[in-house]
Amino acid sequence: QVQLVESGGGLVQAGGSLRLSCAASGRTVSASMIGWFRQAPGKEREFVARIFTNGGNTYYADSVKGRFTISRDNGKNMVYLRMNSLKPEDTAVYYCGAGPTYAWDYWGQGTQVTVSN
Repeated sequence: QVQLVESGGGLVQAGGSLRLSCAASGRTVSASMIGWFRQAPGKEREFVARIFTNGGNTYYADSVKGRFTISRDNGKNMVYLRMNSLKPEDTAVYYCGAGPTYAWDYWGQGTQVTVSN
């Protein structure tokens, strides 16, 4: 089992920045991939970004490419999502997910991000 705990959400004005953190614990060797998803009210959960823990290969949704950056610190079992140039449409609950390659087996509880006009 892998446990994931997100932090860093909050209220920010449009154009501002936030950094989300995801702390992983437990059997982290089974989490070769860690990523971020988000879910806005009334919408389905959508992919935001992911990183491979070995090698650091990253991939982003088109909607956040160039504004968000995912990074990792393997020594601390941490994954970060730096969000710049935030827009009101980025408002959502952000979830950290993890698992073996291309299987999202583990999820955190989520952290709220609200972007105001």
